[in-house]
Amino acid sequence: MKDKKIVVKGTIIDGLNKEPLKQGIIVIEGKTITAIGKEGEVKIPEGAEVFQGKTIMPGMIDCHIHFCLNGEADFNQLIVQSSLSTYAIKAVNYAKKTIESGFTTVRELGSPAHIGISLRDAVKKGIIPGPRILTSGQPLSITGGHGTFLPPWIHSDFNLGLFADGVEEVRKAVRSLIGSGVDLIKLLATGGVMDIATSPGAQNYNLDELKVAAEEAHKLGRKVAAHVEGLSGTKDCIRAGIDTLEHGIELDDEAIQMMIDKGTFLVPTLLAPYNIAEHGVKGGIPEFAVKKDLEVIKVHTKNFTKAYQAGVKIAMGTDMGTPFSKHGENAKELELMVNNGMSLIDAIISTTRVASEAIGLEKSIGTLEKGKLADLIILEGDPLTDINLLQKKELIKLVMKEGEIVVKR
Repeated sequence: MKDKKIVVKGTIIDGLNKEPLKQGIIVIEGKTITAIGKEGEVKIPEGAEVFQGKTIMPGMIDCHIHFCLNGEADFNQLIVQSSLSTYAIKAVNYAKKTIESGFTTVRELGSPAHIGISLRDAVKKGIIPGPRILTSGQPLSITGGHGTFLPPWIHSDFNLGLFADGVEEVRKAVRSLIGSGVDLIKLLATGGVMDIATSPGAQNYNLDELKVAAEEAHKLGRKVAAHVEGLSGTKDCIRAGIDTLEHGIELDDEAIQMMIDKGTFLVPTLLAPYNIAEHGVKGGIPEFAVKKDLEVIKVHTKNFTKAYQAGVKIAMGTDMGTPFSKHGENAKELELMVNNGMSLIDAIISTTRVASEAIGLEKSIGTLEKGKLADLIILEGDPLTDINLLQKKELIKLVMKEGEIVVKR
């Protein structure tokens, strides 16, 4: 691997510039990009393997997925049918589907027990194929809050939420998660669509609890993501120094300006509510969830557009695994972003450079630059004329992660 040389030719969307580089060339040696530029101006190493394509772009990044789920309509039914072992076996398949669709990095934001950590390590060691994974392990939730999917008289080894109440419990839970090896902390800061107990706007964690979670995580070198759907919870998360806001359904002008001032990232996950609305009760989704989804979906898309136009940093994330959001279909999110006002190039940059910044890996991935890891895809087509091409796996001719060809079609 150390001496392996690969050359990739085509129109390059590098994730940095709005305009693509036509007749571009990338030289890869081992895991790293060693040269990039216009064909004829970059020396091709002797004995290099050459790949020609229409469009070359960075490997895509999904900042919000769940490997314990795969689009099942009803969480409760899934829990009854599955054990932790079953989840782990299925997750291996979902990881493979994800990288085959051109996503070379993902952030896994909630799975029971240590499935996310085990999957991450198995990919890293080359035991199974998959994207680079950052995992939060179990997200932190208040007792009775979002993350409570089963009534207390039903006992299961599926506990998506790790429950912690009050400042000192939260502090200890953050330290415990980091001790177990997670890459970041996930907080369930407000209610949500998919649980029975809460409404999307209901604030779960208080400001002092949010602050201590951010303080402990940052002190130990970890970022914090927060599930936020309601406005008061959103503002308290920004005040607390949370790094990324997941969903961000309720946003007003003040919240948007706070995000800009603090440099807070928005991970909008437009796909999750879209799929719930599209499939509804007819598809087997519980009626309470569909009702809540239909109440918030128009507010969600309107505020996404508003935040984008105001200049909030938006990183792509899907909430993959939620009802009818199936692993390998992540690129549908880009279509929804474009349909709600984002330019095609900004949707790609949101899924590459901005996403790498949101997850703290901008020094090594997210753009095609000399010295960065060779994570890239070759596409038979131009996504700057049709963003939906990224959903067609047969057009993704090559997927490379750290200089290794993972998929070749």
